[in-house]
Amino acid sequence: MLWPPPSPDAGTTGITDAELERLYDYPSGLDRPWVQVNFVASADGAVTVAGKSRGLGNPADKKVFALGRDLADVVLVGARTALIEGYQGVKAGEVRRERRTRLGLSEVPPIAVVTARCSVEPTSPLLAGAAVPPIILTTSSAPVERRDALAAAGADVVVAGDEAVDMRTALRALDARGLRRVDCEGGPTLFGALIADDLVDVLCVTFAPMLTGGDAGRIASGPLPDAPRDLELASILRYESALLLRYVRAGT
Repeated sequence: MLWPPPSPDAGTTGITDAELERLYDYPSGLDRPWVQVNFVASADGAVTVAGKSRGLGNPADKKVFALGRDLADVVLVGARTALIEGYQGVKAGEVRRERRTRLGLSEVPPIAVVTARCSVEPTSPLLAGAAVPPIILTTSSAPVERRDALAAAGADVVVAGDEAVDMRTALRALDARGLRRVDCEGGPTLFGALIADDLVDVLCVTFAPMLTGGDAGRIASGPLPDAPRDLELASILRYESALLLRYVRAGT
């Protein structure tokens, strides 16, 4: 059974924009970072087509992706995903000002990039022309000259670990900046690290109606957690033959 049931006059997902916002919004009065992870995958589990996730998307998935940015204090992404997908800083025109004003959010959410080696270039589109400076979550083992160059280019450089970025430390740094509504856009290694540390509150995943085969990875990769993380299904939406599922941490 699909919930909410599709409606021919209620938009691409079968429900209104107000209902979509209600489904995907964060809890009010957060006292800690709340991590909402967003992914799209093929029916046979591939996270990319020809190396990118864009080939799996559809209008409804793109709408929910944009909504995730509308509702967030910060967009969290791994450096490899940011490079492959051609990330830039979020522009004011990409988010709905009315929604963010009504929810008491900043005009534009910053992008926080996880990169153990500080691999983002100072000339990257993530910095050049960004409406707000990006946050670089890196390590003490990253070359000092890279960290200094990014800071000089305007980035907020945060050391959050020694050899690998410690995601608990990284989220504490975001919390200290008042950034608790965390919209994680991948990739699989970052998602795997969040799973291992039991830091995922919500998973929003779209299953595209296609079989891709090949050797594309899954949406999460990394160390095995001490136990599987139980989830509860919160909503199911349908767009044509694609399914948009939203799971929340069990017991939430």
